[in-house]
Amino acid sequence: MATLVLTVIGTDTSGLVDALAEPIARHGGSWDRSHMARLAGQFAGIVVVSVPDDNVTALQASLEGLNAQGLLDVQVAIASSSTEGGPPENVLRLELIGQNRPGIISEISAALATQNVSILELETNTTSAPMSGEPLFEAKATLRVPDGLALDQLRETLEDIANELMVDLDLRPE
Repeated sequence: MATLVLTVIGTDTSGLVDALAEPIARHGGSWDRSHMARLAGQFAGIVVVSVPDDNVTALQASLEGLNAQGLLDVQVAIASSSTEGGPPENVLRLELIGQNRPGIISEISAALATQNVSILELETNTTSAPMSGEPLFEAKATLRVPDGLALDQLRETLEDIANELMVDLDLRPE
């Protein structure tokens, strides 16, 4: 079985998930995992699909048909099996909330990258503060920490950035 990662985007309209799911099922594929959302009037997502090795090319051709129809722009990447896994003790959960401003993710991700911390999953959202109505930025991330990294140092680095950005940050084991 091959594992494919599909990235999809298209103008939000009904039937887009069905248009994507039908060729996957027709080629013997299994829809394993996905994250999809309507973002700024666009339907965007990422899907992990398992498909028999012999059907990969045919599935890719069917998905290119969705591109040609102008329904969805679908990009296909063949995944490496070595990208999954990792010991659970090396996974942390990061949660951040604070007044929205440019550069929050840039500063946090740069600090993580300098310490070779991988972002396994990232979810962000902007909402209104309950009392003031000011825009609040929320981020939740699952992080994979390399063996040997001092967690106290990582926490201190992130807390320093959180203080500069004036955001609340929580870092804990997953």
